[in-house]
Amino acid sequence: MVSAASTGSVSDPALPADLVEVGHVAEAFGVRGGLKVQPYSAQSEALLGSRTWWLRKGAEVRRVEVADAKRHGAVVTATFPGVSDRDQALAWKGWTVLVPRSQFPRLAEGEFYWVDLIGCELTGKDASDREVVLGSVTEVSDNGVHAILHVACVEPVAPGQPTQPLLDARGRRRETLVPFVDAYIRGVDLDARRIDSDWPEGF
Repeated sequence: MVSAASTGSVSDPALPADLVEVGHVAEAFGVRGGLKVQPYSAQSEALLGSRTWWLRKGAEVRRVEVADAKRHGAVVTATFPGVSDRDQALAWKGWTVLVPRSQFPRLAEGEFYWVDLIGCELTGKDASDREVVLGSVTEVSDNGVHAILHVACVEPVAPGQPTQPLLDARGRRRETLVPFVDAYIRGVDLDARRIDSDWPEGF
């Protein structure tokens, strides 16, 4: 088997500071050196929009110039220069794919990359219909219909005030799941790292 390090990749110590994990090589694709990449979200634009990927396995990081990448159902298929058979492709199985955030394609107005939503503060409404901070987004997932915000809850406070984690009876951080749809989300301000919603406190 040919090692991944000898299949058209180069070691690059000058890693971009804004690398983001966008998927991993799940399997070989076909018998002519294709790779099957599983995106980490339903948005595969970051994989398709960059022709340079960084691949990581353990402490090793390799830069690869991508010959071709396209959607194939829920995955992305890709080919690398110098990878021409299934054994060479399998050498990349399990490697994580990273792309600089600065190379992500621009989205249409009102669309957002999931990675940009993580860390944003979520506001909602208390029992008196006042705006309060409900928590911060720790993860975004997909239920097959729309995105879901995973929010680590805080004791509700007015925006701009210090927050404290909201714990359950066992002392664990409470989490709430908020559908990322127009029915609940009123606006997103990435510069302010804030998502305004009509999600009720305590739901």
